[in-house]
Amino acid sequence: MKKLLAVLLCAAMTLSFAACSGGNSTEGASSDSDKIYVGTEAGFAPYEYMSGDKVVGVDMDIAQAVAEALGKELVVKNMDFDGALNAVQQGKVDFVAAAVSVDEERQKVMDFSHNYVDSSDVVVVNAQADTVKTNEDISDKVVGVQQGNIADIWVSQNCPDATVKRYTKFVQAAEDLKNNKIDAIVMDLYPAQELVQANPGLKILDEENPLFVDQYAIAVKKGNQELLDAINEVVDQLIADGKIEEFTKNHANAK
Repeated sequence: MKKLLAVLLCAAMTLSFAACSGGNSTEGASSDSDKIYVGTEAGFAPYEYMSGDKVVGVDMDIAQAVAEALGKELVVKNMDFDGALNAVQQGKVDFVAAAVSVDEERQKVMDFSHNYVDSSDVVVVNAQADTVKTNEDISDKVVGVQQGNIADIWVSQNCPDATVKRYTKFVQAAEDLKNNKIDAIVMDLYPAQELVQANPGLKILDEENPLFVDQYAIAVKKGNQELLDAINEVVDQLIADGKIEEFTKNHANAK
């Protein structure tokens, strides 16, 4: 009986210790130390898009480099953009690689790697319509954006008279633009070029004069400094080796 009580007591202490230790883990979303989970939204080529049943793109190449540097298997979680940002805050994914723009509000709830892309946001319009002729014309129009994207924030803050229509996928916005249900879309230049190529009825209003410029970085859960440091080392090395530019060229017009 004494031996049995001793075994039970030992087991209880082990479980208690494991429970206490789990709250301070910096491993992130994965309970399997051999895997690392990335959240993304595969509708933003060339950064992330579907090729068959696989998510590929510039960000996925970066994510794979991070996984390899850590000696882990990359697991891609494809979800809505807002959902990905919420997932990393809640620890459901280890990091987000989804052309995430850095701003003050996001920095309050998550941490960001070094910037790896300078992004130019442009206005996409229906080539047959004439409601928006200059970038300034969107100020009081119906403007499509990706929900939670930096363009959503920018238009909402800088065009108070505009009606902002939010989409989870740009393909949905493109259909509405072609059918004159919205007047314009504000989005990053490279995905805009992909969107226009796939939808000949659309055009970029003024490619040489972007609406605004921002930077992309990888997001991690607030306080996960160990993972952030590892990601920064990978990002810095990729930039130094010219790999980011190589990734971008590889995925340009790849869809």
